[in-house]
This record gives sequence, C-alpha cells and structure tokens, in this order.
Amino acid sequence: MKFVIIGGDAAGMSAATQIRRLQADAEIVVYEKTDIISYAQCGLPYYVAGLVPTQEDLIARTKEQFEEKYKITIHQHHEVIGIDPEDKQVTVKNLKEQMELQDKYDILLIATGGEAFIPPWKGVDLGNVAVLKTLQDANRVNDILEKNPAIQKVVLIGGGYIGLEMAEAFHLRGKEVQIIDIADQVNITFDPDMAEHAVTELEKNHIKVSLGEEVTELKGEGMVSTVVTNKGEYPADLVVISIGIKPNSHFAEAAGIKVSPRKAIVVNSRMETNIENIYAAGDCATHYHLIKKQDDYIPLGTTANKQGRIAGTNMGGGNATFKGVVGTAVMKVLDLQMARTGLNEKEAKALNIDYETVTIKSRHHAHYYPNPPKIFIKLLFNKEDRTLLGGQVVGYKGVDKRIDVLAVAITHGMKIDELQDLDLAYAPPFNAVWDPIQQASRVAEKK
Repeated sequence: MKFVIIGGDAAGMSAATQIRRLQADAEIVVYEKTDIISYAQCGLPYYVAGLVPTQEDLIARTKEQFEEKYKITIHQHHEVIGIDPEDKQVTVKNLKEQMELQDKYDILLIATGGEAFIPPWKGVDLGNVAVLKTLQDANRVNDILEKNPAIQKVVLIGGGYIGLEMAEAFHLRGKEVQIIDIADQVNITFDPDMAEHAVTELEKNHIKVSLGEEVTELKGEGMVSTVVTNKGEYPADLVVISIGIKPNSHFAEAAGIKVSPRKAIVVNSRMETNIENIYAAGDCATHYHLIKKQDDYIPLGTTANKQGRIAGTNMGGGNATFKGVVGTAVMKVLDLQMARTGLNEKEAKALNIDYETVTIKSRHHAHYYPNPPKIFIKLLFNKEDRTLLGGQVVGYKGVDKRIDVLAVAITHGMKIDELQDLDLAYAPPFNAVWDPIQQASRVAEKK
C-alpha cells in the first residue's frame, strides 16, 4: 500500500505516524509546500512576543526525526496542485526547481490546513503589512521589527483570538497598539457582555480598541503609513491583518471533492470524503458539532491532531470515529483569561432554541484566602428540558479548569442543575466550597 499525505503539520503528521503504527511495511509519502513541518501554530503570538525564544522551540519533530523513527518520506517545498481521483494520482509542483511531477497513491489524505483571509483592500500589498497564520508569517513579523527598530505604531485589523493575542505580543515589545474591528465587540465567539471584559483589560493597559469600523484602504508610499476606515484614519508603522482563516481546499474542489458553503472539505465521522480512498482532516475539513448536530468549521490545533489520528487509523486498516466538537477554546488577554464552550446566544438563536441564561460574578477561591481573583461565569441552558447548552468563563485565575468541566458536562448532555452534584475539588487556595459553576447552577434554579 502507498499512502500519500498532502500537508505536513498537525493533522498530516498525526495521520502519518498512526499509519506507520498499523502498517510496518507501507510506503508513506508526505508533500509539504514549506520548509517546516509539525510545529505549534498556537504558539506563534508568544514567539513574536519573545516569550518563546526560538522557532525550534515550536517544532514538535523535525523531518529527520520522522524519517528516521517512522520511515516516512517527506518532500518539503513541494505543493500539490491537482488530484486525479480516477487515476489515483496527484500533480505536485517542486517549488525550488519549478517543475511538475505526478505521483500515484492507493489512499490519499488531504491535510492542507487553512490560510489567512486577506480582503482585496487597496494598499494591502504595501510593505510592513502582514498576517499571522504560519511560522513563516511569524518570522516575517519578527524580521520586520528587527530591521525597523523605529516601528512604534502597530494596527491590528481584527479582534478575534489572534488579534487579541497579538495585541499582547506587541504590547510586551513596547509598541503602541491599536485594534480595529468591523464588529461591535471583540472576539465574536463570546457574547458581548462577556467580551466586554477583554476591552476593559486592553484599555487598562493603554491598548486602543475601535469597534464597529470597516477598513476601506491602506495608504503609504512603499510602506504602509495609514489605515483608513469608514470613520477615520489611523497612523501605522506596521499592520497585521487577522480577520479569520479559510480552508486550503481549492484543488480538492476542482477534483470533485465535496466542500461546505465555507469551502471546508466535507468528511464523515471516519474522515472520509465523498470520493473513495480520499480522506481529509484538520483545518481544511469540516468539524461535526455535537450541540448543533451539523457540520461546522472550528479550526483548532486540538481538533486537527484528533482528526489526523482518526484518519490515519482508518487509512491504516483500523476503525475509529470522530465524535465531534463543542467549540471549546481558551485564551489569554494580558492578565485576563477567557474561555468558552458549547453555544453562545447568537448560535442558540440561529438554531431557534428556546434558551435561558444565568451570569454571576464570583471568586476563583475561598473569600478568606488572600487575594481571591474575580471570575465571571455565564451559562446557557435549554428552557424546556434544562440541558446545558454553553458556558463562558472570564477571570484572572482558574478559567481553564472551569471551562473543561463545562465542556465535559455539555458533551455528555448534562442538565444545568446536575452541575451541583459534581464532586469537585475544594481547598481554600483553589476553590470555594461551592465552585463558581455550581454557584451559577444554583442561581439558575430560580429560572
């Protein structure tokens, strides 16, 4: 058997190693268009911030390690530009030698990830305009900063996860930071009342936030100097665009592989596409949502690794299924922690769910233990049967542990009232007698 894998990062290499565990003698070939494989994309903002000293710290395994331990053939600087499902072959472009070749496969995995979305604004091709999706992008941002020490004003277009994490990164590097977002709030995966805590934290640290503004143009002579919106102009020495990503799926669609409205490759629970012997996984594929009960697109490193391993298991002759996601995510905005799981209010309304919410302000640990940090909990539950639908947690400590409890509860269909029955850990430095999520559950009893 010959396995060809397109893409050498999280999903692709997880699949490749799993195939090798199941098939000792199989031929496994990976095509990767860059010169780096298997690295932690989620660590890129912290690399730019200087908290992660070198790019090597982000690399899980090198090409040589994969080749030596797993006997996987890896071709870097090779981009797959076409798939012929009938002849079971791919067309590959050698980016260094600028030549094309064809390669046969028995089973194919598409794990091409996603790419940063760049709008067709005038001036988007000016110097010192960047995105942050790959390690190459992060190296370019670092290179710009090192070669231009006079850079002071940084404008971030987009206030989502990457935009907020990059705001912290540039703040730590002593830059003046301005965030611009077309939405009326930052981080639209949160409800506005919870997202507002992030704005407070940003402004407390002298990071400016302009919401409800649409960027129309970037100006400059060679290098960017101004960001123009429908409400004004902002001086900029460096602009980073972070308004979302899109799946790398264009060549798959051209081969007749089904894609979703957002152009993610549609897969079933085994990571199979609509074409026999072709699989897809990671940021280029759909992700089944357990609460919505439909395919979604929530590109995260955790999901990419899981889907890659499941694809590799099935490709190698095993049997595994992807159970789905509930949209769990956590991030840090300077000293503030933010996390969410399940549905937010906008998603619940879109699904025509009759829901109720409860929001409380509490403390991370016992009130009498020194310096109890504030924590805010918001829960969504079905008004009819009281099934827990979603949770958002914002605070200065312990956010991650609460969101993981809620993710487990939502995954297993627990009622909001059943949170009170959980045997959660308690000691004054770590918690109150009633955990904040249990306190929220008790408040919900009245609704």
